[in-house]
Amino acid sequence: MKYKERNLSDKIMRIAQQFPVVVISGARQVGKSTLIKHLFKEHDLVLLDPIVDIGNAREDPDLFLDNHPSPLILDEIQYAPELVPAIKRRVDNNKQAGMYILTGSQQWSVLKSISESLAGRAILINLDSFSISEIYEHTEKKHWLEQYLENPKDFVNRPPTHINATRTLYEQLWRGTLPEVDTLDLEFVSDYHQSYIQTYIERDIRQLADVNNPQQFGRFCQLASALTAQEINKSHIGREIGIIPQTAMRWLEMLKGTFQWRDVPAFHSNTIKRISSKPKGYFTDTGLICHLQLISSPKALSGHPLLGHIFETFVVNEIYKLSQTMSTPPRFFHWRSHSGAEVDLILERDGCFFPIEIKLSTIPAKRDTTGINRFMATYPDLKIETGLVIAPIDKISKISDNVYACPLFMV
Repeated sequence: MKYKERNLSDKIMRIAQQFPVVVISGARQVGKSTLIKHLFKEHDLVLLDPIVDIGNAREDPDLFLDNHPSPLILDEIQYAPELVPAIKRRVDNNKQAGMYILTGSQQWSVLKSISESLAGRAILINLDSFSISEIYEHTEKKHWLEQYLENPKDFVNRPPTHINATRTLYEQLWRGTLPEVDTLDLEFVSDYHQSYIQTYIERDIRQLADVNNPQQFGRFCQLASALTAQEINKSHIGREIGIIPQTAMRWLEMLKGTFQWRDVPAFHSNTIKRISSKPKGYFTDTGLICHLQLISSPKALSGHPLLGHIFETFVVNEIYKLSQTMSTPPRFFHWRSHSGAEVDLILERDGCFFPIEIKLSTIPAKRDTTGINRFMATYPDLKIETGLVIAPIDKISKISDNVYACPLFMV
């Protein structure tokens, strides 16, 4: 399979030239191993295993590291957490840049060990599945999101390049963005997603927690996928499949811990109220949503009742992926007023707020700016910048005084 350049490549290399340990985390099959093999060709690599104690890494971590001197790549570090204290000792004794590159696909295991043992020595980077610019090989040092956050007015007046996608929007949503799916014929995409879900449930979830009923957890994943791009009431989420709220919350945390789900908290100028408000939840891959919802083809997706939520999920995940390449990523919020006005996404950076609506419409209109305008009116003391309505269109156009319609497929 042809290697595709990743937006995070330069950032990872710069960090590895400054810090002794780089930890790259992310869901299964997002390309962590492929990326590090490409970037660190001279490093020795050991793929750790959940069953076999490779090289006695768990039994005798110091001997293992003696036999595998740095620079070293340890792939799937969560399978040998005993190595982390031994790595710490070696880094403290001989601190050099780029000594260890670690990868992991379970957020709980990796981040807990790293934060406790390698604080100040390691930089953590999350790798997601492909972004649009990566799929179509238009990676740029300063992508459209960074341009927008740095200077919104300049961004809308001198818009970035539009990507001429070779796939329809419905096909891209249905495929999702996992690297393996990118090159598959359409007839095999569902087979891949089925295998991915089975492996994920059987291998990852059973190691994280005691799931006595995998079939019921599978139904929970189906339920969660149907709730993507919606506010999540964790006390009610399990009722549909007959599990108690505590179990539903634990299972949702497991989805987050294995990078299959992300929350976007509610915005409120009062921090306490912000914390108590309901987050919106998003599955991290639209292809998996379509598979879990038994959507059989891109054509079938075009008339599905979840289409709008799936499009919003795709856009939010795309913006999140781009944000992670930035030295200072923005904070993400959503907003809903008591009267029902809402904005899908509020980005915060440098004391400024950037409202973004997401509309599956080829003709965005002034009525699509209602939520953004209401947000601006509700918080007159905030520094709120030019808003965007992201839609499946070809070019940026002004649709109200403070809001522009903006295409999704651009660099």
